[in-house]
Amino acid sequence: MLKKIRIITVISLAILGASCKNENKADEANSNVQQAQPVINGSGKTTSEDFQNQSIKFPKPVDGKYPVITFKETEFDFGDIEQGDKVEHTFEFTNTGEANLIIADAKASCGCTVPEYPKNKYIEPGETGKIKVTFDSARKVGKTSKTITIICNTEKGTELLTIKTTIKVAG
Repeated sequence: MLKKIRIITVISLAILGASCKNENKADEANSNVQQAQPVINGSGKTTSEDFQNQSIKFPKPVDGKYPVITFKETEFDFGDIEQGDKVEHTFEFTNTGEANLIIADAKASCGCTVPEYPKNKYIEPGETGKIKVTFDSARKVGKTSKTITIICNTEKGTELLTIKTTIKVAG
């Protein structure tokens, strides 16, 4: 009887040990998925989930070649507008670097400013792109300046755009 209990105990421990190893492998696989990083040389593909993961850090390129995002302008002044106006400006850029450019995100300093950018797209060296910025002046007055932070795989990792305006109260 004691021998049967020992055998059952050994088998139970073996099964328990095997299931723990499988759970650890599953946890490791899940952590690898959560830490997925975009490929900056265009040799692989990324998913939209990779780009939406705010903790993404772009790896340094193996060959030392980075994309360079060159804007025609990094600041735009709308001049005087009336309170409540919605205004738009499109910032144009070119990838003047030696690797594919990826814009992972564009964040405005305020909810009144909304950037639209090429999402989940490789912008090859020499290609151009656009970032459209819409500003809503409702409930604002006077001189206003807003920034848009571009999170991308350039050597710096971020680029900054600025819009300015003076908001007048209608009437």
